[in-house]
Amino acid sequence: MKGLRISNCEFRIAVALIAASVIVGLWPYGRPSGAAPQSGNDVRSAGKASAARQSSGDAGPWREAEAGYQYSFPRDHSSHDEYGIEWWYYAGNLQTKSGRRFGYQLTFFRVGVNRNPVNPSRWAVRDLYAAHFAISDVDQESFHSFERINRAGIGWAGADSSSYRVWNDRWEARLDGKAHVLTANDGDDELSLRLEPTKPEVIHGENDISQKGSAVGNASHYYSLTRLQTSGSLIVGGESFEVSGLSWMDHEFGTSFLEAEQKGWDWFSIQLEDGRDLMLFQIRRSDGSIDLHSSGTLIEADGRATHIPRDELKLASGQTWRSSASGAVYPTGWTIELPRYNLSLSVKAAFNDQELRTNEGTGVIYWEGSVAIEGSSADQPVRGRGYLEMTGYAGAGMGQVMR
Repeated sequence: MKGLRISNCEFRIAVALIAASVIVGLWPYGRPSGAAPQSGNDVRSAGKASAARQSSGDAGPWREAEAGYQYSFPRDHSSHDEYGIEWWYYAGNLQTKSGRRFGYQLTFFRVGVNRNPVNPSRWAVRDLYAAHFAISDVDQESFHSFERINRAGIGWAGADSSSYRVWNDRWEARLDGKAHVLTANDGDDELSLRLEPTKPEVIHGENDISQKGSAVGNASHYYSLTRLQTSGSLIVGGESFEVSGLSWMDHEFGTSFLEAEQKGWDWFSIQLEDGRDLMLFQIRRSDGSIDLHSSGTLIEADGRATHIPRDELKLASGQTWRSSASGAVYPTGWTIELPRYNLSLSVKAAFNDQELRTNEGTGVIYWEGSVAIEGSSADQPVRGRGYLEMTGYAGAGMGQVMR
């Protein structure tokens, strides 16, 4: 969710259940020696469903997100193996010295399958790991996206619980001091970035949980690093670029998120030029209404954060774009009104086709891409950039996969 991201927010919304039962059924004993890493799709909304179920041999249920959790950093950057669903999401807007603009997303998912497998073999599947990597070439209006799905195997993928490192094949996020170091590549596309936090971690929701549904367990522990100074390099279509800019990091963990009647979500991460940051998400229900558990967080330039409940935010969709590939119709223009904070924003996609289509993996389809921000704050003009994630516009409703 990135708030809601399960698939990222994220709810940060990543997002694709790997039908773990299907994967395990087809590939029960591990990848043959020397086989290439699996390519698959979105776990962001992925394993949530299977994680909530108990596999045979599981000694007990996965832990649920509950109020009163005590955060500690950098400890909580690491994996929380007792929870059934977890993801680490990075996205940002970058540019070269000459002004050429790019966006990027790199997300890692851990989906619990069997908390305590009876089979002692290293090939036994306790968790499945997925990852998404995308680059938006804004000036060329070109979108490049890739995915990975693996079991832990002999180091193919994993997430450390003692120190922060998560990886899938040769894609990786890790800490170097306080900096987050990201690497990913596929064919002619690659990123190598160093992210330096300029604000402390922001915990979303109330009472240390981000509630997504009416049931007590339908929640996550969710925090963000909302402003990371970023530098490094991109390779796009075989051409190399030195880039710098701002990134955003989400981390969520829990076990059960959405409910059956919750269809999908729209999630925004916004970085304003005046130093403030904003996270908002709305959960859409099957009857067309907006769920009362939608919310947001406003982060001041000095890092102070304020929770924004559903009744204090107004989101309205505007311009739409129809994907010729999936048939989905996405709102690529939005207005955000926060009357209490005298903040009015217009959100517009940097370009329309930033749809991730995972036809060779789980088949989950969602839109995640760079956006431009304009508006006013206390009658003064304000601008910024951000990322927008929209799920549930094509295929099955997210509530069916994330329960």
